[in-house]
Amino acid sequence: MLKRFSGALLLSGIVFSAQAQQTADWDSVEITSQHIAGNVHMIQGRGGNIGVSAGEDGVYLVDDQFAPLTERILAKVREISDGPVRFVLNTHWHGDHTGGNENLGNAGVVIVAHDNVYERMSTDQMNKIFGRTTPASPKAALPTITFNQTTTFHLNGEEIHAFRVSPSHTDGDTVVFFKSSNVIHMGDTFFNGRFPFIDTESGGRLDGVISTADLVLSMTNDATKIIPGHGPLAGREELTAYRDTLIRARNELNVLIAEGKSLEDILAARPFEDLYQSWGGSEDPPVSFITIAYYDLSGKTFRQ
Repeated sequence: MLKRFSGALLLSGIVFSAQAQQTADWDSVEITSQHIAGNVHMIQGRGGNIGVSAGEDGVYLVDDQFAPLTERILAKVREISDGPVRFVLNTHWHGDHTGGNENLGNAGVVIVAHDNVYERMSTDQMNKIFGRTTPASPKAALPTITFNQTTTFHLNGEEIHAFRVSPSHTDGDTVVFFKSSNVIHMGDTFFNGRFPFIDTESGGRLDGVISTADLVLSMTNDATKIIPGHGPLAGREELTAYRDTLIRARNELNVLIAEGKSLEDILAARPFEDLYQSWGGSEDPPVSFITIAYYDLSGKTFRQ
């Protein structure tokens, strides 16, 4: 079962090994941008969605996808603004959000992230579930400014408030609120229209994903635009549906766990099966989500 689980998640494009990056067809990736509100745009390609604030003070990026895409991403940024890229804030440490750091760092861009992002990027990271080690990032890719709870930028005519949330996707997740534009970038605490990847090996928790959604919903109104880590642009309606679906999934899994069901029993029972087509993607059932949630909620330790 583990082999099926590991392969399914790798195919999802959320986890990219060094070998996968070397063999990917980067030239086929379409880089697109859309204006959201005020000075804020969203760039999509392969990997996490990128937030862009562009104005008289230059360009501020939220995440930067993969290194082979940097030049094409910057070309798309230049279509938005000819100002210099001054900052990139990483919402967490995964390579599909930080892969361009080294290129940007070498170009003089200031990299900002939560303290835990620096700690994870500066040391080898071992994921026992996947049997995979991510080597430490080179110095140029590491954040040069880190924060513990919050940090605020005053750029391009607005206050950009970045704040740590409780362990959700990882233990270093940051949400970014572009206040005047009324736009929120949630990083991978929000996968719009699909089951999330919760990196419990990096301190992530399903309960934290739900509580982060609750927190962001408390900050929004009907006009708020929300950039998810993956998936299309969203608003309150989509985030509410995401939160409610995860609550349902958690509750159904907790019942099965309380009944003493094993992981294999739970997969065979096909919980929340009506969601598989709309949320499951290529997995039927969504093995990766159920497996990770099982170990998270049961408190059991994964053994290979």
